[in-house]
Amino acid sequence: MRLATWNVNSVKARLPRLLEWLADTGPDVVCLQETKCPDGAFPVSEVGALGYTVASHSDGRWNGVAILSRVGLDDVRVGFAGEPGFPDPEARAISATCGGVRVWSVYVPNGRTPEDPHYAYKLAWFAALRDALDAELAGGIPLAVCGDFNVAPTDADVWDPAVFTHSTHVTPAERAALAALRDLGLSDVVPTPMKGPHPFTYWDYRAGMFHQNKGMRIDLVYASAPFARTVKSAYVDREARKGKGPSDHAPIVVDAELVPVVEAF
Repeated sequence: MRLATWNVNSVKARLPRLLEWLADTGPDVVCLQETKCPDGAFPVSEVGALGYTVASHSDGRWNGVAILSRVGLDDVRVGFAGEPGFPDPEARAISATCGGVRVWSVYVPNGRTPEDPHYAYKLAWFAALRDALDAELAGGIPLAVCGDFNVAPTDADVWDPAVFTHSTHVTPAERAALAALRDLGLSDVVPTPMKGPHPFTYWDYRAGMFHQNKGMRIDLVYASAPFARTVKSAYVDREARKGKGPSDHAPIVVDAELVPVVEAF
């Protein structure tokens, strides 16, 4: 199974690039974040022409998540029990069973600044996500939680730790929230960077940040043991960050020797 995750920063704006990437890369399952597209306007027919079925959860404003699958899309759930809002729940999580794997696409709140109420919301969201994943793991099915976590797990996951002093994405509380997910038995599937020593997945649009590799690793794949032990390789697809009109994130592609379970028709 080839599993990928990508914060596309607007599926409509990135559609030609997304379609080309799907055709060239051939993932079986794709988790998308920041789709910014109302569910009824998601380009279902365009991705369907490439063999994908779609589950989308979005209000069309700033958030939005989706799962594309060509190996089945069952038991789709939007959000999760206990999910907090700001003040109402937002379109930040969707899950489905794809080819025998329970797949989550998540877009964790940004947090803005450590003093902002959005930061407290982010930590509460993480805590509720942990409880929801704990319940999922009890079922024993292979599980992968993919997406934009808006946290760099370690100082090595930012291009210059000094630049991020007193900023979100690197605070002890945020990193503890990630550690709490790993404590459930989830493994961080760290991809090969393809350039330099750091597998960054996000680079600000400001001129030169990408070319100087001044990035962050905030897009993650956390896998349960039954999935993690089948992973053979993973990489950051930097090529998708290049060219005209890219997302500010690059996809992560994970290859696992886990035979997809496809429904019989």
